[in-house]
Amino acid sequence: MSELTTIARPYAKAAFDFAVESAEIAKWQEMLVFAAEVTKNDDMRNVLSSAMAPEKLADLFVSICEEQLNTQGQNFIRVLAENNRLSALPDIATMFAALKADYDKEIDVDVTSAIELSSEQKDNISAALEKRLARKVKLICNVDPALVAGVIIKAGDTVIDGSVNSKLNRLSDALQA
Repeated sequence: MSELTTIARPYAKAAFDFAVESAEIAKWQEMLVFAAEVTKNDDMRNVLSSAMAPEKLADLFVSICEEQLNTQGQNFIRVLAENNRLSALPDIATMFAALKADYDKEIDVDVTSAIELSSEQKDNISAALEKRLARKVKLICNVDPALVAGVIIKAGDTVIDGSVNSKLNRLSDALQA
């Protein structure tokens, strides 16, 4: 899977750069997500792994996605087919979304709490994180009763563990040392 990620990176970057230049970031993201879903279809996976000529494969893929792709999107699919990279489309779409989020200065933040957070608590967490991270924050809230109390916040590589469970584990380690 990491090989597909390495393969997908330059294509995602090229698509994103073109989307920014043509002011069609949302359209490109929509096209890539749709095309990525097409590659996940079992029948399409079989076709992608077959020995079909790249031109025929590109024509078939474009005919399936027809109304969802603009001319530049169709050309992008043709380039991917010529280079035998259509199977990398899900990774390309994921990387494109990450580039868009970075461009828009947005970040998804996972917040896990012991109980359901109130809207006021969510607003407070969101405001504090926006200030700390200098980005627009989209909270993804989960409940895990095993935390006992408190929250665990994950934003990219940053993890803030304020759970009672974690504090108890640290106290236990300190007492055993």
